Amino acid sequence: WYPGAEAPSYLDGSLPGDRGFDPMRLAANPSTLPWLVEGELYNGRVAMLAVAGILLVEAAGLGPWWSAPFRVDWPLPYWPGVVVFHAIYAAFEVKRFDNFQKYGETGLLGFVPFDPLNMRDDYKRQSEVRNGRLAMLAFIGFASQAANTGKGPLENLKDHIADPTHNNIFASKVGPEVTLAVIAITLTPIVLEARKQLGGGEK
Repeated sequence: WYPGAEAPSYLDGSLPGDRGFDPMRLAANPSTLPWLVEGELYNGRVAMLAVAGILLVEAAGLGPWWSAPFRVDWPLPYWPGVVVFHAIYAAFEVKRFDNFQKYGETGLLGFVPFDPLNMRDDYKRQSEVRNGRLAMLAFIGFASQAANTGKGPLENLKDHIADPTHNNIFASKVGPEVTLAVIAITLTPIVLEARKQLGGGEK
């Protein structure tokens, strides 16, 4: 995950998106690894839908993404609608869990794997994981922007383009924390390599 890094022995590159990065050794346990792989894939897909929805809502002029659901003219009152949605969602989740128990992957309802367009190949699986990870990071960024500026991502982008010096994350109220985080992330590979060298090459 950085130049010169050595992947742990249990990460052999066979999983989609495997780049040898596992500082918490989550993938070291083979009994829980399939659950973690499925969890990352599922959350990545949800994040990709969420990011696309956030951008479309703001681009369509429907206001901030976090308040848009409250302005929709639902056929049901808001809270009963939430209950109905979660009941339907729970039924899908039960079937998803059942499929995973039987087949090792979730699919969609009775279709395992779910691939109606016959797009299942190694390249697209890699792309899905990468884009899912990017979308999860993007959603964290959108939520952080909303909490920090009270604006959506497109409005923040316009502000940044208009005045990049004053409208950026380092000049915001969380600037010092972000600066320290960037420094820590930047120094981590250097520290790890230094420890290996001082330890006689020990991983």
